[in-house]
Amino acid sequence: MSDLLAFVAIGFRHITDLAAMDHILFLLALAAVYRGREWRDALWVISAFTVGHSMTLALAVTGTLPLSAPVVEFLIPVTIVATAVANVAESGRAARQRRGTYRAVLAGVFGLVHGAGFAGYLRSLFVDPIAVPLFGFNVGIELGQIVVLAIIGAALAAIDWTLRRAGPLHPAASPLRLRVMTLSLLVGVVAAEWAVERRPW
Repeated sequence: MSDLLAFVAIGFRHITDLAAMDHILFLLALAAVYRGREWRDALWVISAFTVGHSMTLALAVTGTLPLSAPVVEFLIPVTIVATAVANVAESGRAARQRRGTYRAVLAGVFGLVHGAGFAGYLRSLFVDPIAVPLFGFNVGIELGQIVVLAIIGAALAAIDWTLRRAGPLHPAASPLRLRVMTLSLLVGVVAAEWAVERRPW
């Protein structure tokens, strides 16, 4: 039990540490398009991300899926940029109504990449057996992710409240659209810079 809790703590610290800012920015990009009353939609998308990264984490850690660390580190910010672009493209009301399940699929596929990123860190912490470290680390990641998402949700609510209080800055721009566009552009620019810095060629 002590080993399990130790790896839960390691996973929790890994996702909440500022050194994991790429994963945190990805969660921010995923959550940026949702309002408080859309928490079920947000939960569906985050669950898809969890399934994706859990699968690759298990495969990569066990050696079933050998991956190139430089390529994975490059692809992680690429997923953030792609999510930010999708946010901007769907920021209108009609686009939000059409998004259906594609956003969950997007999160699940991108979760595969992020799981490979987690695996590189976890693999350096143990030799054998792997079941307890893998399960504990994954639980810790999920708990940390919940904390990160709660903080993001509170921050988004505060931004929305501030924008509503400030009044319309442009007749065609709702507070939600303004928030989504601004956050997505900022996150996309930061992630694009990381992708350029990490390019494996």
